[in-house]
Amino acid sequence: MNTPTAVITGAAGGLGQATARQLLAAGFDVVAVTRDASSAQTTLHTLAAHAPERTVHALHADLMDRAAIRALVTRLRGTVAQVDVLVNNAGAAFSRYAETAEGVERTHALNHLAPFQLTHLLLADALFAPEARVINISSDLVTRGRIDTDAPDVTGVSWRDHFSQIAVYGTAKLAGVLATAALATRLPAGMHAYSANPGVVRTAFNSKSGGLLKAASLVGVFAQTPEKAAGTPVLLASAPTPPAPNGGFFAKKAAATRPGPARDAALASRVYEHTARTLDLVPLPTS
Repeated sequence: MNTPTAVITGAAGGLGQATARQLLAAGFDVVAVTRDASSAQTTLHTLAAHAPERTVHALHADLMDRAAIRALVTRLRGTVAQVDVLVNNAGAAFSRYAETAEGVERTHALNHLAPFQLTHLLLADALFAPEARVINISSDLVTRGRIDTDAPDVTGVSWRDHFSQIAVYGTAKLAGVLATAALATRLPAGMHAYSANPGVVRTAFNSKSGGLLKAASLVGVFAQTPEKAAGTPVLLASAPTPPAPNGGFFAKKAAATRPGPARDAALASRVYEHTARTLDLVPLPTS
């Protein structure tokens, strides 16, 4: 029996590395994706020491750069035979407005467009196993997100003149939840996609974000350790029977729920289609 392989972005520390460690313990080989070469090397040594009996690779890519994501997929193709689980964990909540080289607000680029692009390039390259699972890390703050039902803004540029860190982050994560729900209806039979909300995690994510997300009210009393928070994505990745429903929003290992707008299949489809067009990708047909 072949050993399953999990690819985890944002694996240099915090939730991503805790998820990697737990999947290694569950019998997976792991490809850890970090932002730069130095963090990739450190992560490789850390994870390999944690599970010397497993195969660990570490790759790096700036996931706010679309060309870097394409290059990452090329390196993945030369590293593993197939991907059984993809955990799109890398994220950030920037405290001020700025755009990427492609003219996208950074929070949307990293939290929504990057996982969408990486997932679809792996699908296009036939790198996913026939029963692969895609797990997109979400947030409690999806409740603060707002999507224009007529013209979904998946690039965040509408926030240029009235930037709100929490609202922008929540909107990027909500767009991801909607796109994930739509993706699940389009995947080949046997594949699954999920949104996983680990809750508030006690990591450097919040302190590096600055702004309100650095406040003690958000990262103090209610925060949990990365090891505990990793339970949600690890459950979705390793459960012998794929959790139901496909496309569901799973919060803190509880039964699947969906934020209100994600129940709107038409809106989810519009967000999915708009995101694909933004990234010059061919959307999967509905099944």
